[in-house]
Amino acid sequence: MTGETDLETLIAQMRPMLDPEPYVFCTFANRSFQDLVEYDAVGLFAETEGTTAILPVERARELGLADAEWFRRITLTVHSSLEAVGLTAAIAAALTREGISANVVAAYFHDHVFVPAERAEEALEVLRNLARSGS
Repeated sequence: MTGETDLETLIAQMRPMLDPEPYVFCTFANRSFQDLVEYDAVGLFAETEGTTAILPVERARELGLADAEWFRRITLTVHSSLEAVGLTAAIAAALTREGISANVVAAYFHDHVFVPAERAEEALEVLRNLARSGS
């Protein structure tokens, strides 16, 4: 399955879903991916400065890192192609108009938007309205 590439279809069918779990973005200079997977990381990315891990707050708390800003994940349940053009821009633009920051992670099947926890419900509604409007 290659996923959808048509932007209008992607927006109309994105059906954003809010994960009830809060997450924390953490960075580690000396931890392996394997070690961080054990902490239920939903995202890992190797950067020159260290490894970024997106951890559930409860697991971050075990590492003494739960004081960082909390985010909630909104999953766009449409299967978007990694070659699709414009979906991230459309989402970012809609959230920008409301002053909501967005950290987008594109995985194989879906895009995931991490927004500040205190604005998650508002962000969800913004994305639902975007889907209803189709643009």
